[in-house]
Amino acid sequence: MEYFDTGVNAALWLTLLSAALCIYYGARNWNSDGIEDKEELRRWAETEDKIEEGL
Repeated sequence: MEYFDTGVNAALWLTLLSAALCIYYGARNWNSDGIEDKEELRRWAETEDKIEEGL
């Protein structure tokens, strides 16, 4: 007698894979601020300031 069918096996393994990928992503990006290029952030902030001056 088979306890698990293909659908149950797929759901189990995909859930475990998803959890492992979430743990990997969280560990990799633990202390990052989300923006890699500080120069790009500075240019964006300057552009936003210019736009807000016109309002």
